[in-house]
Amino acid sequence: MPWASILRNAAFVLVVLAMIWLALNVRLPSLDQMQAEIAELGLWGPFFFIGLYAVVAVTPIPVTIMAVAAGMIFGLPLGTLLSMIGVVLGCCGGYGIARLLGRDTVMRMLGSHAEVVEERLQDGGFYAVCTLRLMPGIPYWPVNYGSGALGISGREFLIATAVSALPGQVSLIAVGAFIADATLVNGIAVAVSWIAVLVLTLLSYRRWRATQ
Repeated sequence: MPWASILRNAAFVLVVLAMIWLALNVRLPSLDQMQAEIAELGLWGPFFFIGLYAVVAVTPIPVTIMAVAAGMIFGLPLGTLLSMIGVVLGCCGGYGIARLLGRDTVMRMLGSHAEVVEERLQDGGFYAVCTLRLMPGIPYWPVNYGSGALGISGREFLIATAVSALPGQVSLIAVGAFIADATLVNGIAVAVSWIAVLVLTLLSYRRWRATQ
């Protein structure tokens, strides 16, 4: 028996079971609970938030609530910094797991996302990752795992993730900041960040198409 194949299939089963368990059993705390817990931790609060965000970004759990919570709890500047550290760490974690599992295993794990991810990332690079990261309706985790499985270089993945995740993160963090403090500055940040997401999505898609 090919032991490498057996180990990959066993890893696939374990990862899928872990994903299912996390999706069904893990419930993020409400914004009020998260704010209270972080306040109780004092100086360790930001580090707790980064770690929680990184774990969420590795799993299929949507990162939206974490970004909005960052804006409500920490405000726009600090919330953006902490969210970007957390989300980049989580994305790189998913990328690394996919490199270990291999292409066939990851494509089965992606399920309904596999076709879109493979179409965009196959023989892709920086702009392919940016396009998928910016496209509405595509969660972070299929992009992370697909990039690792389809041979996107670690350097391109890291840079593309940091660049393309920033506009979307800021747009959500700005919403949270505006909910907590409805000032003109936060309102402008919401409008500008969402316009930036739309413009960058279009530019990235056109650039990716030009490279095909």
